[in-house]
Order: sequence, then structure tokens, then C-alpha cells
Amino acid sequence: MWGVDHDTASFAVESIRRWGNAVGKTWYKGARELLITSDGGGSNGVRNRLWKKELQRLSTETQLSITVTHLPPATSKWNKIEHRLFSYISINWRARPLISLETIIELLSSTTTKQGLTVRAVVDQNSYPTGVKVPDAEMNLLNITRNTFHGDWNYTIKPQNA
Repeated sequence: MWGVDHDTASFAVESIRRWGNAVGKTWYKGARELLITSDGGGSNGVRNRLWKKELQRLSTETQLSITVTHLPPATSKWNKIEHRLFSYISINWRARPLISLETIIELLSSTTTKQGLTVRAVVDQNSYPTGVKVPDAEMNLLNITRNTFHGDWNYTIKPQNA
């Protein structure tokens, strides 16, 4: 998903939500868990409170347990998406000027491989304000269980009761 506003935790979780509604529900019918591998910083970072709060909301909406594993600092080069997706996108738009959002979406969406990779790109027109604070009281309400191995980087968020 390509946004027209800020890359915030709310935007990141909305991207996951849209993927789940568009693809995940069909491909993974009956799933009860979702595993997210994530870099250690930015909108989906280890210390990002809004990321965890928004994941809690998604977990409760979908009734999925969401396990997050963050890559250790300076290891994003091990991110499989970097190798399996971004390289093909770069090949596809090589030497083409990215002159408009429509051009970018078109080039992303036309990325394919012989092995069956297809890319679906959509524009998110929503606003995502920066500087949203999540106080300790709200963090304490999250249904989060830290993994025994690096619990700051690896945790599961389970749905909250209605």
C-alpha cells in the first residue's frame, strides 16, 4: 500500500488490515494466528507504543493472535521481503522516471516473476497524524505476552474480550 500521508504505526497496521481483508481471509481461511516479522525501528519499531496499540485493535477486530518478531538492530538485510520482492520491483521500474503517484502504482502493480510473484498496489488516502502518544495506562491494558527469548523484540498480542 502506498500512502499519501505519514508513515506511522497506524498506517502500517492499516496496511496489514487491508492485506488481511483483500487476500489473507481468502488464502488463510480459518486462521487463528498471524505472524509478523518486522524491522526494529520506524513505524513498526520495537519501542513504538502506537504500533502495539494498533495491533491490539486489529487482533480484537479479527480475533487473531498476532505474534511479532522484530529483527535485531542493523539486520534488516536479512528481511526476506528485501530479497524476494523489492529486487523485482527495482528491476521493473529501472530507468523509468517516477513522475507521479499513478506511475508508481502502475509500475508496482505490473511487477511479476516467472515463479508467480504478483504485486498489488493501492493508494491509501487516509490521514495519519504524527506525534500520537500512548500513555502507560493504555499500554497496561494491552493483552500482550512477551516471549521468553528477547521479549522486547518478540511478543504475542491476543484479542481482548468485548
